[in-house]
Amino acid sequence: MRSSSSVSLAGGRGSGSVRLSSSPACPVTAPVDAALEYLMVKKDFQAALDTCEKGLESLGSFAEQEDSSFKYVELKAALTIVGIQALAELNQWRGVLQWVWQQYGETEKIPAKIIQMCILLYVKVDERAVMKDAVCDWLHCSGNMSQSGFSSVAELYFLHILVPMGHTAEALEMLETDVGRLAFTDEQRQAARSLVDIQNEKNATSSSTNPESVAVATTCASKKDKLTQRLTSMMRLLYRGLSVASVRIRSISLRRVFLALILLYLLLVRIDPALPSAFPWLLRLHGLLQQTWNTMFGPYYRANSRS
Repeated sequence: MRSSSSVSLAGGRGSGSVRLSSSPACPVTAPVDAALEYLMVKKDFQAALDTCEKGLESLGSFAEQEDSSFKYVELKAALTIVGIQALAELNQWRGVLQWVWQQYGETEKIPAKIIQMCILLYVKVDERAVMKDAVCDWLHCSGNMSQSGFSSVAELYFLHILVPMGHTAEALEMLETDVGRLAFTDEQRQAARSLVDIQNEKNATSSSTNPESVAVATTCASKKDKLTQRLTSMMRLLYRGLSVASVRIRSISLRRVFLALILLYLLLVRIDPALPSAFPWLLRLHGLLQQTWNTMFGPYYRANSRS
């Protein structure tokens, strides 16, 4: 379900309005008046729907009178329109078309204003495909071409079903058939062709992007992101290691560091302190290290000792 809230068509085109030529006090129009009261005043949509269905059932005997055929058609259309609105308010819009078929039997017999109302309803809930075949059959019925709302149905079908669904070839074909020539003037047909051209340009622009290149770019981007994450992790580990090492180095006395350097030097040069010849070299090395210590690290060590 695309919409969890109820769908209202009160603000739609004028096709959804209910107008009766008979007096409100007429008992035949009582179901219409009661259904409208439930729908508009009491907001009891289920009661409005039940009233419409009962009123449609009671119209059977009324239809047998030959002098009231026009009134019968108007009353049936009025009850059907109110019923559609009640179903929409009850969020049962999926069953609207089926419910209308139950009242009229065939799509070709549905009045133009009810077809318009169904188109607007299913367009509003973004279910255009539901009405496509039904409206196409209705438009190609020769008996409907004489109805006053035929042009409006064709316009809604072209603008809100064929073009948005991308059926531009079918839309252009419709303009050249009897339906298009009867429903639209020459200027309207030219404007409709321009609209189809604009839609085709939009479709071509949206489809110009190569899906394979997009997939390759996405893969490269993902690999680059992974490499960046790995480098970032390595840098963090290196930084932590250097931080720990610096803390440990600071905690070691500089004298111990120099003692370690002396031992390392002795190991590398391999001087044996027990030999008599090594004594002068050790004295020279001690003096050199002492001078280096006093020159380079003496002030730093004294400052740390005072603190």
